[in-house]
Amino acid sequence: MKKDVTQLNDMEYYVIKENGTEPPFENEYWNHFEKGIYVDKLSGKPLFTSEDKFDSSCGWPSFSKAISNDEIIELVDKSHGMTRTEVRSEISDSHLGHVFNDGPINKGGLRYCINSASIQFIPYNKLTELGYDQYTKLFNEK
Repeated sequence: MKKDVTQLNDMEYYVIKENGTEPPFENEYWNHFEKGIYVDKLSGKPLFTSEDKFDSSCGWPSFSKAISNDEIIELVDKSHGMTRTEVRSEISDSHLGHVFNDGPINKGGLRYCINSASIQFIPYNKLTELGYDQYTKLFNEK
């Protein structure tokens, strides 16, 4: 499921390597709530689950937490005349988005606001087939 930098389309390259931001409400996963995981588009490393995804009405995919803090890096971002916390993928150094303190209080209060261009969705029913079977345990079986 991972891509090489040369395989990225213009928007993906802009977001991932040039620290860009895709347009709100005009990206692949902003209103996507299928069961599964979201991985780093370049490294294939799992970053977020649909269990932690929520509708923040901001126009980008929002998650209350990462699968593992070992897979992401948080950096101070002082661009655009404000101070924010940037979120990057540890392995590929991909720009993912930003994390804010306005998420659901009952889920820890964080909102990881992530660009769809930097992640790839893996459906729950394909986790084993695609080598992510160890992540099935992260889901509440109903």
